[in-house]
Amino acid sequence: MSTNGRRTDDTAEEPPQRLAELRTQVELLAEENERLRESYTRAKRTEYRRTAFGLAAVGAVAAAAGLLVPTASAVLFALAGTGLFGGILTYYLTPERFIAADVGRDVYATLADNEAALVGELGLTSERVYVPLSGNEVPVRLFVPQQSDYDLPDADALTGQTVLADDPATRGVALAPSGARLLGDLETALRGSLADAPGDLAVQLCDALVEQFELVDSADPETDADGTACRVAVSDSVYGPLDRFDHPVVSLLATGFAVGLSVPVTTEVRTDTDGASVVTLRWASSTDDD
Repeated sequence: MSTNGRRTDDTAEEPPQRLAELRTQVELLAEENERLRESYTRAKRTEYRRTAFGLAAVGAVAAAAGLLVPTASAVLFALAGTGLFGGILTYYLTPERFIAADVGRDVYATLADNEAALVGELGLTSERVYVPLSGNEVPVRLFVPQQSDYDLPDADALTGQTVLADDPATRGVALAPSGARLLGDLETALRGSLADAPGDLAVQLCDALVEQFELVDSADPETDADGTACRVAVSDSVYGPLDRFDHPVVSLLATGFAVGLSVPVTTEVRTDTDGASVVTLRWASSTDDD
């Protein structure tokens, strides 16, 4: 219908109405997402506390049985103490906040993409060298050289972000590796210190990846007989493909070997057709000249 030669209809008002509807839907989805997060947190907290109560119940039953069965009282009272202590510890150490794996994966992916883009913009190589620095707050620095035929800069130069030495062979960037703090947590959790033998060190690091940090489902190391390389077969990484820049799994392995063996370590990642990855770590023999 037209009036005075001009068409009048309601279509002009449709875009603003549609926009309002979309905003309402987004708000509803945000509220639902928040509700699901809170529900997930409550469910996990409840799961932890049920475990705590279960351990305490086992301890109480064992204590009662120890009173009724004097001949086995020593074993039963020991079990009671373990159960009660485990229950109390689990109850009070229940995490207050749970972060979904995909959140950490997305955050890491953004940081890795930014660092990889920076390296590309600077025209640096694909070499990744994890260099130990004794006495430094960060015990290892990730050196990305400008040239494929590179020399390692001195320790002082590696403490900065950019390495602009007179010798082009030592130029590049030096970054704090993502695995450095994980390694610190591992050293704190260990009863002793990091192993100084490649085979033992590989087992420590792989166990930490699977059991302590739960970054992968499996990590199987194989150390070369000459003690200058280690290959780790990894499956189901929480943080996605291992060939990303300074991937936490690769970084922890490399920083661990660099600190444990006190040598610079290079890395290489190969992903098979079935999705499994093999991380190869190489270092110079302690008998070789620098």
